[in-house]
Amino acid sequence: MLIFAVTGMGGIGKTALTVEAAHRACAQGWFPGGPLFVDLRGYDDDPVTADQAVLALLDAMGVGGADLPQAAARRLDTYRTLLSERENRTLLILDNASDASQFLPLLPGTGRHRVLITSRDRPDALPLRLIDLETLAPDDSVALVTRALQGADERDDRPAREPQALRELTALCGHLPLALQIAAAMLRRRRHRGIASLVAEVMEAEDPTTVLDNGSPGTDLYGRSLALRPVLETSYGRLPPERARLLRLLALAPGSDASTSAVAALTGLSTDIAVRLLEDLASAGLVTPVPAGGHVRWRLHDLVRAFTVGVVTGDAGLREEGETARERLLNFYLGWAYQAAARLRWLPGLEEPRFADRRSALAWLDGERAGLIAAVQWAGEERYGQQAVELAAYLEQYLRWRRHFDDGITVARAAREAARRAVDLSHEARAEVCLGNALQGAGRPEEAIDAHTRARDLYQTAGNGRDEAVAWHSLGNALAAAGRAEEAIDAHTRARDLYRAAGNGRDEADSWNSLGNALRATGRAEEAIDAHTRARDLYQTAGDRHREGTAWHNLGLALWKSGRVKEAIKAYGKDLEICREFEDWYGVGQTLEKLALACRTINLPAEFRACLLQAAHAYSQANAPTEAANAQSGADSLT
Repeated sequence: MLIFAVTGMGGIGKTALTVEAAHRACAQGWFPGGPLFVDLRGYDDDPVTADQAVLALLDAMGVGGADLPQAAARRLDTYRTLLSERENRTLLILDNASDASQFLPLLPGTGRHRVLITSRDRPDALPLRLIDLETLAPDDSVALVTRALQGADERDDRPAREPQALRELTALCGHLPLALQIAAAMLRRRRHRGIASLVAEVMEAEDPTTVLDNGSPGTDLYGRSLALRPVLETSYGRLPPERARLLRLLALAPGSDASTSAVAALTGLSTDIAVRLLEDLASAGLVTPVPAGGHVRWRLHDLVRAFTVGVVTGDAGLREEGETARERLLNFYLGWAYQAAARLRWLPGLEEPRFADRRSALAWLDGERAGLIAAVQWAGEERYGQQAVELAAYLEQYLRWRRHFDDGITVARAAREAARRAVDLSHEARAEVCLGNALQGAGRPEEAIDAHTRARDLYQTAGNGRDEAVAWHSLGNALAAAGRAEEAIDAHTRARDLYRAAGNGRDEADSWNSLGNALRATGRAEEAIDAHTRARDLYQTAGDRHREGTAWHNLGLALWKSGRVKEAIKAYGKDLEICREFEDWYGVGQTLEKLALACRTINLPAEFRACLLQAAHAYSQANAPTEAANAQSGADSLT
């Protein structure tokens, strides 16, 4: 069998068993290609789609940034191609799936690899080997709690002194591993109290007969794991107030996990106090610390989250406490996302953002992306509408830079709906621009044209001429992507004129640059040269060094097309210098390839080969293996 599914109720230990099995299998050399793991969060409010999951899988396979295909279908094709080309057997783990649509597009198109799926439901959409986990046998439950206690303190003899109480406790836990672990954590924290005392508390928390129901098809979340609820009620009830409050608020955080700084903002606590409380909750088995790039993020099991949300929902005072916390978190995200966006578009003369450089700004956005995207979707609630729209605007450039176009579409649509409810034409138009840019990036130019057209009309209705220029410029880019170059020229000309009237030289440069590309596409190379020259000069005046490099590159393309090859080589050289300055290795590779073509045109074979070899190296630095291989192949063809 190629595909295996581990199924069972929530808290049964599917993920823990699967990860342990994967570690042992890889250690024994069964999978020399290693494991690929993605959490599909199938039972969260916002499950991961296959299109979103493939981004994580491609990233694990070294495909990201400029190498990432724009369209979702092409990303899936790239993923399957890379798997088919892998000679070493790989283990693909698709964790926590709730629907076949989450995992079917991710299955390898080859029999070389193996797939492990975990789910609370049986995946009947394909033939597979099913491993259906039951609750632990009574003796195994007793052994689990005993090991947990004696692993922390080998002198803990309570299991030997109270064997009957221990068996009663494991029965009250329904022999469910998650419940047993939480119960063991409670016993460790009350070292000098007997097991029988915890049994009494659990029995008081809820009718103990319910724990005998291990669930049946069609029951709700708690109906499937009633064994866990009394343990959670007892554990939660024994928490000191500050820990109970943190747990309640953490359950309301967006995304599947949260950074320490986000938790501190959510709770209004200092980072040091938040960490101490989180560590206390982790030792109680209620929170899981997850290492992430030198930092720690904090995750709740979805059953623990659902229980805690239920506690909040049932109390008006706790609901208001939660709403206030969410506002604090939104303001935290707004402030830092604004600073990160400011660093990404920073120019000399502007105020220095909090982030020291682009790299640190991107690192923060990468780490908080899931929470930021989920927070924007709070825009569906009127209380948070304006903040969510602002947050969406701050994220737009980052999501395009990282090519997270699906997230960009989600964010823009949420912001657009919030603006419509508020009857805010300018914010609605801004959201339409963000939506159009994301749709174009996703390879859907005709839909992008519709979004930018709506944005233009909304800005005109609102009398917002400055931002109307933004809509015209974005519309021009979408028209060009759709092959409608003449219409693109008209749109960019209108944008240029509006920017010029507003005295906005930096944005006028953008419109000249895009206009030049459209002119070149229609064969008007000399006019394109003039447009790119104007863009270059305006960028220089504005001090926008990175965009100046783009203008030099496009100028080189126009010069080369008009037959002025030596001038094109000089323009490419200027762009190459700037790309290296910004460590834009993909841009370095692209420019060196253009230089190679120019050298071949004037019969300089040695220079042609040298440029391709350097391009291959640059693409390798940019994690673009396909482009690197093509450049290397071109260079090798001359040997």
